[in-house]
Amino acid sequence: MANIPVLSQLESYISLANKRETVIASNMANVDTPGYRTKDMDFQQELKRAMAAPEDQTPRLAVHDVKGLLERPDGNNVDIDQQSLQLSETQLQYQMGTQLIEDRFHQLLSAINSGE
Repeated sequence: MANIPVLSQLESYISLANKRETVIASNMANVDTPGYRTKDMDFQQELKRAMAAPEDQTPRLAVHDVKGLLERPDGNNVDIDQQSLQLSETQLQYQMGTQLIEDRFHQLLSAINSGE
């Protein structure tokens, strides 16, 4: 992980947050779809895989059905409150990643402007 530039790591972090946000949004959109199963990804595990992958390769995202959720009579197990909470958490992760990138660019700009 040390040989991967910081900006590349942050790019992977933001990309994964964006992909998880898409999965959660899909769950929310299917809250009334009979038989739909809630999907998710293990953000930390996927981040580890992305960091370990060669820089020119993006590993395939492992999205899985979430087990152990209460199922309604129509077979759907989406809990909109839980999905809303996960969406908020994921949006905060995304915002943190963009803030870290912004801070990194400010550091680089400062170094350039100070002649270092």
